[in-house]
Amino acid sequence: MKLKDIETPVSSVSGVGPALEKLLSKVDVFTISDLLSYWPRDFEDRTRHIPLSSWKSFPKVHTIAQVINHSWFGYGRMKTLRVIIDDGTAQGALICFNRPFLEKSLPVGSVIAVTGAFTLRYGELQSTVFEASCIDKNNSIDNYRNAPVPGSAVLPVYPLTAGLTQAQIRKVMAKALKEYGKGIEDEIPEEIIEKRGLMHKMQAVASMHQPKSLEEALLAKKTLVYEELYSFQKIILERSEEHRKIAQSAERNDSPESFESALSPLQKQLLARLPFSLTPDQKHVIAEINSDIDLSHSEEARGKQVQFRMARLLQGDVGSGKTLVAFFAALRTIDYGGQCALLAPTEILARQHAENAAKMLEPLGVTVAFLTGNLHAANRAPLLAELKNGGINIIIGTHALFSQSVLYKNLRFVLIDEQHRFGVVQRNAILDKGRQSLEQKALVEKGEIPQPPDFMLMSATPIPQTLAHTVFGDLDVSVIKTMPSGRKPVLTHLTRQGNEARVYEAVRKELAAGRQAYFVYPLIEKQFEDEEEAEYKPELRQIDAPGAGLKSAEEMFQFLSQQVYPEFKCALVHSRVDEMEQNRILSDFRDGKINILIATSVVEVGVDVPNATCMVIEHADRFGLAALHQLRGRVGRGAEQSQCFLIYSEKLSELGKARLKVLHETTDGFVIAEEDLKLRGPGDVNGIQQSGYFTLGIADPVRDKSIMEEARADILRLKSS
Repeated sequence: MKLKDIETPVSSVSGVGPALEKLLSKVDVFTISDLLSYWPRDFEDRTRHIPLSSWKSFPKVHTIAQVINHSWFGYGRMKTLRVIIDDGTAQGALICFNRPFLEKSLPVGSVIAVTGAFTLRYGELQSTVFEASCIDKNNSIDNYRNAPVPGSAVLPVYPLTAGLTQAQIRKVMAKALKEYGKGIEDEIPEEIIEKRGLMHKMQAVASMHQPKSLEEALLAKKTLVYEELYSFQKIILERSEEHRKIAQSAERNDSPESFESALSPLQKQLLARLPFSLTPDQKHVIAEINSDIDLSHSEEARGKQVQFRMARLLQGDVGSGKTLVAFFAALRTIDYGGQCALLAPTEILARQHAENAAKMLEPLGVTVAFLTGNLHAANRAPLLAELKNGGINIIIGTHALFSQSVLYKNLRFVLIDEQHRFGVVQRNAILDKGRQSLEQKALVEKGEIPQPPDFMLMSATPIPQTLAHTVFGDLDVSVIKTMPSGRKPVLTHLTRQGNEARVYEAVRKELAAGRQAYFVYPLIEKQFEDEEEAEYKPELRQIDAPGAGLKSAEEMFQFLSQQVYPEFKCALVHSRVDEMEQNRILSDFRDGKINILIATSVVEVGVDVPNATCMVIEHADRFGLAALHQLRGRVGRGAEQSQCFLIYSEKLSELGKARLKVLHETTDGFVIAEEDLKLRGPGDVNGIQQSGYFTLGIADPVRDKSIMEEARADILRLKSS
């Protein structure tokens, strides 16, 4: 049986009760397949002896040490044990929050095994997150100089959610492997497994979760990455071959005598209402799209001589006018009698599209509707009825657009915005709604072939040309590079951490002039290295200096609103804020009722406030280049000069400097995408990374580009043999 076919509920694993089942559901683990495919994000190699003196060079120390002394600090319930240790290379202190029992289990003079992350605090090496066990209570450490550290193993490190621990995941994974890990079939040909030196699937799954060595874990990961990219490239190549055959057999007209004369009636009405001119790139892309839509609605297509649908990727830099092009495409489809669906990844972005569509298209007689999972039942039922009977021309929303209860009369055009945030399954789900439209079902009843909907993916994150042919080889690609007239390039400033006061004053001048500003942070709240440290965060906050480590949106909201800008109205928004409250805050920000919006990267897309002229991103080195470029694109949308301040760490690496330098020197997203691809290397997982191009599972098309090319070559070789 293939791994993806093991649909047995995760509750069938020994020891998985209702409480753990609920926790696993938070990380989208519902079946045995989901569980065994819940890959580690990293591996911790405890087979290597790492002394205290090497604390700077490794994430964790793994050593044998002797307990030198005990001391206590704090009073009453806050009284905390401090265990001083020495491993012969350096001394350190174990800060034992809420673990007074360690006084007896780690007595003075005992030899202990220690694994933990150490940092320099108050003039000494300290660890608050550690594992320690007594080896010998009555011996000298000298007798253990060359001994292996007990507990040596390669441990998988999994992504977690609140309440879920590494120990729980490892324990349930071991039981799942024992009970369901046998007989998992390979998903790539045997000859390729041998040629590429890969593992068989069953062995790879076991080695990912219970590796005997780091080398074994890395080979297992390479195997699974190859398998995923092989399957993906196989689909891409099959679709590309089919698409080429269709395109070659169809007559197309991409060069109308004049742009305006080739527009449909609704398109002409929209063009006439625009208070500005379309850019040359917008006109060119609209003509390309019109040609595709005309072909999919032609007599040849309806007669099934040519089974054609538009399959296009629309790329355009931040602020280039992609949404307007999408509206023109929708109007072409509506003029042919079809319905349109615009799928967005967040309610914020979907709502903004719906508001813009209503403003621009409803005066033309076009009916626009907005649908999300939060829509109340009383409003939902009549909306779905109108959609089913064809009373709605364009529906805009989130995942609710392809929920089971949603039926379309004749869905002929699907637009997916910020396409990299949706998986293949989600894209197919909304396309299936088009195939299942009432009018298409009627064709099936007559014995005819239903017409597939046209679809277009839209992305403000430019795809590097070096990736486009492998990731989107089955799509036509349209690009908008020219920007609307009147837009001024955003001035980008690099500021070292410690000089924030200068940035705050520069922003104050803009606020005093009536402008608005964003402040963006990588974290919602102060985070800790693992679940054990998080458990003791009240005590940690008493010994850590305020603002130590990464700043968070919540703590900086308090600081900025109370100490830096008390005279201005500030608001906080992040993913944990209720969506209705998010919408209220963003609406108030657009209306100028809020001067400063403090947020996480939730504002990366879907926020369009022309009066906002300042974007401040603290810990900018913790974001990927794609995310930084998108965030910078939130300003510069009005006539006034806008500025972006990137505040970076004092310990910024050379690679980090090179990445931020790219942002400083250009606002061209396509240049940034190519440079990002060159600079990002395998294993670069520091901070908040996002490729911004495409989302798979364990594979990353940027990091694993060479493996993807190998898989593509293997498929082509097998097809030709």
